[in-house]
Amino acid sequence: MKSVVEANGLRRTFGDLVAVDGIDLSVSEGEVFGFLGPNGAGKSTAVRMLTTLLRPTDGQAFVGGYNVVSQASEVRKVIGVALQDAAIDPLMTGRELLKLQAVLHGIPRQSARDRGEELLERVGLSAAADRRVGTYSGGMRRRLDLALSLIHEPKILFLDEPTTGLDPTSRTALWEEVRRLNTEFGTTVFLTTQYLEEADELAGRIAIIDYGKIVREGSPADLKASIGAPTLRIDIDPQNLDKAQSVLSDFGIDRPARDGRVAIGLDGGVAKVAEVVNALEKQGVEVLHLELDAPSLDDVFAEATGRRLEGAETPDE
Repeated sequence: MKSVVEANGLRRTFGDLVAVDGIDLSVSEGEVFGFLGPNGAGKSTAVRMLTTLLRPTDGQAFVGGYNVVSQASEVRKVIGVALQDAAIDPLMTGRELLKLQAVLHGIPRQSARDRGEELLERVGLSAAADRRVGTYSGGMRRRLDLALSLIHEPKILFLDEPTTGLDPTSRTALWEEVRRLNTEFGTTVFLTTQYLEEADELAGRIAIIDYGKIVREGSPADLKASIGAPTLRIDIDPQNLDKAQSVLSDFGIDRPARDGRVAIGLDGGVAKVAEVVNALEKQGVEVLHLELDAPSLDDVFAEATGRRLEGAETPDE
């Protein structure tokens, strides 16, 4: 499959701060690629370099076959970009903003009008098209931002944390539109997110980034399979933490957990749960609550970094 996004040794510093630390990426045509990581990991900085908004300190990147530095104008013609902090004029209406975006892309008036109406309907904003954007909800703004990024029918779409701050209904609606763009139109989607469920739901392949470095890469299924044993999480009295960890060390490898909880990769899975509980009780450790979960992307992140993913929305938050 043809690669449409490539990065080789891509690096960006801000003074002494290394935001992106020599990453390598390859995204194939027609793929939904997830870039997963906590706040401050370097996701948005990487996207800004790939979309020509920020010049790399070192390394190279190519999007649509064009160099993001020396051929920036060509890159902009083939990409759509919906950034997390996109500025949208609150005094303009949704329809007016789509018309303006079409003019900026040099789209003929009739084509722009037809395309704008189609996009408004697709993202569910036809009824609100003539309202000022300042009256839109957060979900409506994100859907308008998506429509604006699609006005010129880009081959490659960059979505930077598109559902941050959205309610579950708005988030699901946006997911459905991303899937439709990919399956019906073959749009390549480069998605950054801090949400495990979002990456799992949408991406065929994921790169996990932490402190500017890619720490894991692969399909969600392969990444979770690499963890092996399911995660057993047990809530206990914090005074018994050391004793519980000593007992559990006989049943599997320690995994990161929040305060008041211990976690291990339980060798043998569900068949071993009763044995674990009995062993804890023999040592005077009361089990307040326990759960056994199949390997998740949060477990992948924890195994790679030694901590849970910020914004992961798991019980260990």
